[in-house]
Amino acid sequence: MRVMIVVTHLLGTGHLGRALTLGRGFSTAGHTVMVASGGRPAPHLQAGGATLLQLPALASDGTDFATLLDDTGAPAGEALFADRRQALRQALTDFAPDVLITELYPFGRRILRHEFLDLLEAAEARHPRPMILSSIRDILAPPSKPARAEAAADVIEAHYDGVLVHSDPAVTRLEASWPLPARIADRLHYTGYVSGPAPEPHPAAEGQGEVLVSTGGGAVGDPIFAAALGAARLRPDLRFRLLIGGGADRVAQWTAQAGDGVHVEPVRPDFRQMLCRAAASVSMCGYNTAMDLLQTGCPSVIVPFDAGQEVEQSLRAQSLAQLDGFACLPTAEMTPERLAAALDRVQAAQRRDVTHLRFDGVGETIRLVTAGLRA
Repeated sequence: MRVMIVVTHLLGTGHLGRALTLGRGFSTAGHTVMVASGGRPAPHLQAGGATLLQLPALASDGTDFATLLDDTGAPAGEALFADRRQALRQALTDFAPDVLITELYPFGRRILRHEFLDLLEAAEARHPRPMILSSIRDILAPPSKPARAEAAADVIEAHYDGVLVHSDPAVTRLEASWPLPARIADRLHYTGYVSGPAPEPHPAAEGQGEVLVSTGGGAVGDPIFAAALGAARLRPDLRFRLLIGGGADRVAQWTAQAGDGVHVEPVRPDFRQMLCRAAASVSMCGYNTAMDLLQTGCPSVIVPFDAGQEVEQSLRAQSLAQLDGFACLPTAEMTPERLAAALDRVQAAQRRDVTHLRFDGVGETIRLVTAGLRA
C-alpha cells in the first residue's frame, strides 16, 4: 500500500512523533509511506523508511491555539495557508495514496479545517478513492461545546471510513474525554497504544542512576527545569540530567543556570534507552512520554501540562498515578521541595507491572488497515 499521513503539531512534538511511529511501522511492514508535517521541523525525531514532507510550517502562539505563527514568529497570513493547501493537494496527486490518514482531525485542529476539508474533497474525487482514516490518541481535549462534537461526527460521516483510537479500551475509552455521538460509534477501532518496541537498556549505560528531566521541544516545560535545578541543590546525592529541546540557545541558557551535579544537553534520540536504567524521570504527561514511561518501568514524577484550558495531560496523569512508581505533581503545586519528595516516593515504590496493557498499536493499526478495517 501507499500510505499518506498528514499531521500538524503546534506546540510540542508529540503528534508528529506518533505519526512517525506509525509511518515507520507501515514502512517496516513493506508499505510506502509519506508523512506530511505542517508543524515546525523536529530534527530529533526519526522518519525511518518513511518520506517526510515538510509543509510551510506553523506553530501556536504559546497555548493560544487560535493564533498561528509562521516560521519567523509572525502571524501566519492567508498566503501561507494557500501554500499549504496547494502543497497537500500536490502531494496527494504525486504520491497517489491508497490510504490517507489525518492525525487528530476532525476531533481537533479546527483552526486548520479548511486545509483538511480541501484535502478530503480532493481525495474523495480520486479514482480509485483512497481509504480515509482519522488517527487519535487515548485522551482528547474535550470540546468546548456539544456542537463541536456533532460537527466532528458530521465530517466523519461525510468523509471517513474509520477512526483509529490509539488506546487500550480496558484502560481508557474515547468517551472519557469526548462526547461520542452514537452515529459514529461503529467507525471506532481501538488499536492499543502506539509505541515503538520496548527499548533495550542503553549499550553505553547512558542515563544509568540519573534523574532524567525532559519536557519535549518547547518552552512550556521551563518551570519543570527550574524546579529540577532547585531539587538538585536539595539532593546532591542524586545526579540530574536535563534534556533541553528548542535549539542551542535554550541549551546554553539552562547550562548557565545549572550547578554541580547537573548535566545539560539537547534532547536525544536514545532517550527511551536511557530511561531503562535511570533512577527516575521527571516529565510532562503527553501520550508518547506516557508510553515511554510505561514500557520502561522507570519511576516517574509527572507534571501534566495544564496551562490555559488544557486538561488532556491531567486526565492521563490521574490515570497513571494509580500505578506503582508514578507520582503526579500539578504545576501549581510544584516546588523544589515537593519535587524532591516526589522523587523519593517513586524510587521507593515497587516495580510496576504493565504486562496486561496493549502496546501493539502499530501492528494492530497495520492489520486493521490491511484488512479494510474488518474487526
